[in-house]
Amino acid sequence: MKSFPLLHDPVFVKPESYSAFDRFWLRLIQDERDLPFVHLTLNITLVLVPLGILLYMPFITGWLWWALSLAYIYFNNLVFKGPFGLMLHCTSHRPWFKKEFKLANLYLPWFIGLFFGQTPETYASHHLGMHHRENNLEEDLSSTMHYQRDSLGDFIKYFLNFFVLGVVPLVFYFRKHKQMKLSWKVVRGEMFFILMCIGLSFVSWQATLMVFVIPLLLSRVIMMMGNWAQHSFVDGDDPGNHYKNSITCINAKYNHKCWNDGYHISHHIKPAMHWTLHPAHLQDNLSEYAANKALVFEGIEFLFVWKSLMAKNYEVLEQHLVNIDGMFSSREEAIELMKRRTAKISA
Repeated sequence: MKSFPLLHDPVFVKPESYSAFDRFWLRLIQDERDLPFVHLTLNITLVLVPLGILLYMPFITGWLWWALSLAYIYFNNLVFKGPFGLMLHCTSHRPWFKKEFKLANLYLPWFIGLFFGQTPETYASHHLGMHHRENNLEEDLSSTMHYQRDSLGDFIKYFLNFFVLGVVPLVFYFRKHKQMKLSWKVVRGEMFFILMCIGLSFVSWQATLMVFVIPLLLSRVIMMMGNWAQHSFVDGDDPGNHYKNSITCINAKYNHKCWNDGYHISHHIKPAMHWTLHPAHLQDNLSEYAANKALVFEGIEFLFVWKSLMAKNYEVLEQHLVNIDGMFSSREEAIELMKRRTAKISA
């Protein structure tokens, strides 16, 4: 275990001045702290989108098509997927363009997101309209409670339940709660993506598979792995407690790349809190973390947690665990608590 360290995760530092280019965008967005989102969006627009379009061009064939496909896969999955996905997360919670430019808020979910396999508005509807409301409890359609969370077999069941049924349970959830607008958004977004892929397949089914379908499959796998890891450790006696049903990952490269997404406990406590404020929130509430024996890991990210749990490697997790205010008297106690919190919770 580790003592609580000096935090190196990103926080906002106001620059002495902005370039003319940045000043232009600052007139359009609500919060200057979100200026990095502009830079990322432009990079995706100028790099990934043209690659995807080129794969549909009839004059691109043979080895050149495959070379561009490999470049597309590389930039999509290894360069942009994580930063984009968590930018979409942040801008779903906090729309980034000012009200007079609100149509610009549609650019990410309705255009850029398509290249990452994100069906328009379904992510925001699921995450804000259902997941945060239900907090991984009984009615949360992505709840991990009733699975053995260090079991690969149970993860496969969890994933297949989500992947096979798709958005159908989400549509019924919103109808049950009389949230017809969200229900319509989910149906519209999912059908738009399906019909788009069918239509583009008449142009080139190979390009459609590479540009849209494979990213859809990968995104849904990664999202389920991430949610599983974020909510793997749940106290069966107090499953609604944010400190006891989620984890936080600090001082990880992932936080620099993905907008402090590792701070999942504080995100559930204050869903609309700006991504740059999470390190300070953690430091200001250490006593609460310690009192609840909240699990904070240093130097790793959620997919590492997922991989370690699938291997039942609690020892390596214990090595990265932060022992806040000496809340654990021994490594054995810490491992025992982690194992207890991954146990299946009976319905």
